[in-house]
Amino acid sequence: MNNREHLLIIDGMALLFRSFFATSLSGQFMINSKGTPTNGVQGFMKHLLTAVEYHKPTHAVVCWDMGSQTFRNEMYVGYKANRDAPPVELIPQFDLAKDVSKGFQIPNIGLIGFEADDCIGTLAKQHHKERQVSILSGDQDLLQLLDEGIQVILLQKGYGNYKTYTKELFEEEKDITPEQFIDVKALMGDTSDGYPGVRGIGEKTALKLIKTYRNIEGILENIDDLTPAQRKKIQEDEEMLHLSRKLAEIKCDVPVTLSIEEAKWNPLSDSTVQLIEELELKVLRRFLMTSEYFLEKRA
Repeated sequence: MNNREHLLIIDGMALLFRSFFATSLSGQFMINSKGTPTNGVQGFMKHLLTAVEYHKPTHAVVCWDMGSQTFRNEMYVGYKANRDAPPVELIPQFDLAKDVSKGFQIPNIGLIGFEADDCIGTLAKQHHKERQVSILSGDQDLLQLLDEGIQVILLQKGYGNYKTYTKELFEEEKDITPEQFIDVKALMGDTSDGYPGVRGIGEKTALKLIKTYRNIEGILENIDDLTPAQRKKIQEDEEMLHLSRKLAEIKCDVPVTLSIEEAKWNPLSDSTVQLIEELELKVLRRFLMTSEYFLEKRA
């Protein structure tokens, strides 16, 4: 592994949604003179740049969803069907966020038919043997990607507050492996993603079963050892259990690649500063002008 290189993979959707709703609830959409809301974009970039300042990566890339329909919707019509359409003030900020990221010379990666998570997983697995990889998100589903050379930085409340998981810390804290975490999700389901898992089995029972029988196959092979209630629930929902396992697993072999040279983190350029001024990103400008790290890079 090249210890001098550190690739930061940013979950653009997670950061943008988090930033938008943090200010939209109080009506602070930060509309510029062109009538474009910028609250989500400014918060997204502030989260991104704070992480750069704190973790000091040598390379960075942002991954995005490319529309709401993916291969998972073809597998299960109810997948994420319970989610509301994005607010009208957020819609123009999807493209704007990509433009600003590009303006900071950070590549944007997404693939129609797949989620940002699949792109994140694929890039992480492609690069982790050659360089340190960190994934920045607020989504705990990404913990299944933990591996040697891959850590997951989970955003906490506010800016600059993180819970950073390594594979070792996750296994010590949860007493399961990152791969087993997929099976736990399959058993308990995910209400936010809209798949039920096994009805009547929650996180506590799911964890206990996986710790005891290692995986879903182990549970099914030892189905007679379960309590009558557990056995009945799993047998009645066995088909959905297998489907939920496929829905919960992040694909790490989607056709995306990243030239590491294109992802090299660069100090702020004149064109970047000009873009901030043109878009009237006042919160972002204030952040950059008060950060010793970025003032030093600018100098």
